[in-house]
Amino acid sequence: MSDACGILTGFLPPPINYPLIDLGNRRSRSYDPAMNVRLTLLAAARNSSSRLHERFDDDRPLDAGGWAEAERALPALAPLAAADLRYCSPSPRARETGRVLGLAPLAQVALRDCDMGRWRGRTLEQVMAVEPRAVDGWLADPYSAPHGGESLMAFIQRVGGWLETRPADGTLLLAVAEPSVIRAALVYALKAPPSAYWRIDVMPLSTVSLMGQPGRWNLHLDGWV
Repeated sequence: MSDACGILTGFLPPPINYPLIDLGNRRSRSYDPAMNVRLTLLAAARNSSSRLHERFDDDRPLDAGGWAEAERALPALAPLAAADLRYCSPSPRARETGRVLGLAPLAQVALRDCDMGRWRGRTLEQVMAVEPRAVDGWLADPYSAPHGGESLMAFIQRVGGWLETRPADGTLLLAVAEPSVIRAALVYALKAPPSAYWRIDVMPLSTVSLMGQPGRWNLHLDGWV
């Protein structure tokens, strides 16, 4: 699932009061602020000149514009290289963003984009033209997967499962990820209803951090000025 949040304007269903994300039955742990982890999420540079051309589950590398933008952002984002552990989505887009920024991130399968089944590689406009009812159902029900791939709920839980396995020892972490993966991580970490996913807009090369420990995350807005 690419970062289609901006494209979806006009297609979004009314908000539905879904239950909060189920974090599962985990062992209770004492909270020690000294053990807080900081995970900075960096959105990969763009691989499409326009959001209208973004594709679901896109496996294209950075385009020329995205590569140039990443190079221009290097001075501002250079401090991210100080992270103790650096990860990335396995997509060419995320890998190349990490390479341009000199981060040498380790690809994580759990941070891959949502599996969009037969819609993979197609734009929202293309799918709407042939499967309008399927798209409506997919937007309205986070448990649906009319494309034959992964539901939104399964995607959020998969990314959340990765968050839950991060070391709770005060480590500084970085993940270069697809915008969609960052949106899923924020929904999970904040225990928000899945409908919140459609109302989070993540721009290429933007950053946001989660502070805390697995099971107890706080949103931290970064500033590089």
